[in-house]
Amino acid sequence: MGKLLPRSLAGQAVALQVAVVAVIVIGGSVLAVIDSRIDEERAARDQVTAVAVALADAPSVAAALEAPDPTAALQPVTEQVRAATGIAFITIMSTDGTRFTHTTPALIGQKYIGATAQALRGEVYTEEETGTLGPSIRTIAPVRAPDGRIVGMVAAGITIEKLTEAWMGQLPLILTVAVASLVVAFGGLWLIRRRLRAQTGGLAPAELRLMYEHHDAVLHAIREGLIVLDDGRAVLANDEARRLLGSVADAGENQLDMPGFLTDGVGSLDDVLTAHRGRVLMMSRSPVPGREDGAVVTIRDRSEVLEALGELDTMTRFAETLRSRAHESANRLHTIITLIEMGRADEAARSATTELELSQQLIDHMTDAVVEPTLAALLLGKIAQASERGITLTLTEDSHLTDRTAGLLQPSEMITVVGNLIDNALDAADPDDPWVEVTIVGDAASLEVTVADSGPGMDPDVFTKAQERGYSTKNGGDEAGRGLGLALVAQVVARHHGTLRAENTYGSVVTTRLGRAVNTGSTGAP
Repeated sequence: MGKLLPRSLAGQAVALQVAVVAVIVIGGSVLAVIDSRIDEERAARDQVTAVAVALADAPSVAAALEAPDPTAALQPVTEQVRAATGIAFITIMSTDGTRFTHTTPALIGQKYIGATAQALRGEVYTEEETGTLGPSIRTIAPVRAPDGRIVGMVAAGITIEKLTEAWMGQLPLILTVAVASLVVAFGGLWLIRRRLRAQTGGLAPAELRLMYEHHDAVLHAIREGLIVLDDGRAVLANDEARRLLGSVADAGENQLDMPGFLTDGVGSLDDVLTAHRGRVLMMSRSPVPGREDGAVVTIRDRSEVLEALGELDTMTRFAETLRSRAHESANRLHTIITLIEMGRADEAARSATTELELSQQLIDHMTDAVVEPTLAALLLGKIAQASERGITLTLTEDSHLTDRTAGLLQPSEMITVVGNLIDNALDAADPDDPWVEVTIVGDAASLEVTVADSGPGMDPDVFTKAQERGYSTKNGGDEAGRGLGLALVAQVVARHHGTLRAENTYGSVVTTRLGRAVNTGSTGAP
């Protein structure tokens, strides 16, 4: 069977439709023929019954049957009625079945062939019987005298041959309608085949299924978000798009709820926008030719790239700090060596131990207050960096961070938040009174980071704009590598449903809170 079907999907679909249409048309034609035969037979029965009853009820027929020569009075009448109605015969007979009239005059006087018992009981009876003219449908009705006596019978009939000729005469019309229906149907199916072939590229069902399976696998495997829009609604989104947007979800009837910024506009290339949980996304929207509300949207995540840039910037600052510390340590080492060469060993030892004690005290303070080693190293590096720039950077006595805070932020995220807030504070500190103060308080349920500086601070509008990528109060913005710090902090905070606010109190104070509210001691400017 499979070898008989065409190869392409269009051909197979149309071939099956042709078979179905042919069965329907042929079946309908057969039913029409059968219905025509049934209708003709029903009409014939009604006709012969009407003729027989009409003649039997005529007073002249009853009177003629009691006359000396019934044939002379009734034969002309019956032949006239038979010619007018087109039936095969009309026979009027006596109660014993002797014919007084017949289509063939030579048969007059002979016995009627057929059932008469029902008529003699006063019933009108219709039957199919074979008589002198062949098989026929006939009706026999009783003839009553005025006093109610049955004085004779009237039989009217139509031959099966003539009946067959009648319904066979409708076959040409039925066949013409059937052939015309097939021609119109095949023409329409041919047009459908052309359209299906154009839309499916002449591919076979197996090829289309294979193409779909590979297309679906590729769609969900690519690491770029892809969304297909139709009539302003998203009808398809791959796994990466759902991950990036977060809010993409099935909305029933194979539709998707989409953020408004994806369905607005006509066309765009690499638009930067903030979406679910503060992600920074790059979106390109390409309209589909020929479809006014159709478009293909591709989405790329810039958050991870920006976080990597922030970490790279932190590592770069670490490297600069280590370089400066190495240079400073080299100077101190040369001083100690020179004191020893001058014979002042006691002063050399005192200088070395004093420096070591100060460094150890600072390290001990950091590790006691901040148990996270990565964050402690960051703060030590920032203190050294601030010292080189002539800025006093301190970790307040209120700071206390437990090892259970890692459940709120990963070490890399904590470095991003604290490092960028300190960098911004170092850049904003007042040159005449340069200081930066850091307070970090956290436990398993909450984390609060407060960074204050002696700078002028930002009003709410500027602070809101500063959380956008590329915005900077300094010249250059994104092109100069600025405008990343606070945007990265805002992304981390949004991702963890925290808060980020700025105020001007004892200085410019920026506070980040994650988890439940944290109560900290009062802080003041140094």
